Amino acid sequence: MTPRTDAPLTLTDFVRYQGASGDMNPIHHDPAFAQAAGYPGPFAVGMLAAGRLATFVTDAYGAASVRRFRVRFSEQAWPGDVLTYAGTAGQEREEGGERVVDLELVCTRQTGGVHLRGWATVATAAGPA
Repeated sequence: MTPRTDAPLTLTDFVRYQGASGDMNPIHHDPAFAQAAGYPGPFAVGMLAAGRLATFVTDAYGAASVRRFRVRFSEQAWPGDVLTYAGTAGQEREEGGERVVDLELVCTRQTGGVHLRGWATVATAAGPA
């Protein structure tokens, strides 16, 4: 899978995601609130990068091919961070009467830190795009 790098994260990205998800936790958009909670400022909504990582998979294999998808958050991302999504495919195998492959996924910050890790199983009838 060819890695994908997004534009730098912005506070507007956070607010747009929050509005779409209905989760308007002010720690993700209100600097005073985030600082009062002990953070230097608002930080990324974790599910924003998880959704983008899922899109990275569906762009490669198609949404209908996804059999499982999960993520684990590792470190926060902040406004200005540049996230890169990458993945490696394991060995194809037979499961439930179809060919599938497990993917190991990672979303890294420009610092080299891992924002989140992910795992997916996809059907491989069409193969990666």
